Amino acid sequence: MSEMGAITIRTERLTLRLPDISDFSAYARLMASPRSAGMGGPFDVRAAWGMFCHDVALWQLFGHGALMINLSETSECVGQVGINHGPLFPEKELGWFVYEGHEGRGYATEAAFALRGWAFATLKQSSLVSYIAPGNAASIAVAERLGARLDPAAHRTDPADLVYRHLAS
Repeated sequence: MSEMGAITIRTERLTLRLPDISDFSAYARLMASPRSAGMGGPFDVRAAWGMFCHDVALWQLFGHGALMINLSETSECVGQVGINHGPLFPEKELGWFVYEGHEGRGYATEAAFALRGWAFATLKQSSLVSYIAPGNAASIAVAERLGARLDPAAHRTDPADLVYRHLAS
């Protein structure tokens, strides 16, 4: 829940909604897999739980956080998009992931575009960043499709991360 109450964002194909406890098992599976390497993983269930709770708590603490990506047609959850902040992130970060089997369909780009627009309009952000591991070609492609540009001068927690900057129009 944000300061403004429950949030749902709809796009042509997707419904972005607040996480609930039923989302944790798929989230934990992703975090335990090699696919989480770009986020510092793989993670055990305890670490995944802490990250999941962080994603939810951001709404209460900062008025933004993670949203699950559901296919509007079927309500199947295919991933997550979020605005991250707090001591782990030097700037507000636009992040995303899709679950295995849902890659390459544009879901991450569509969801990130919608949440970024919401952040610029509602949070009055002039910019967001995306921290991306150098070998994560799929996330780099999403950032570039969104029009973000590399910002080598941006602060980062992990010196190896690439930082892509998203500017409000």
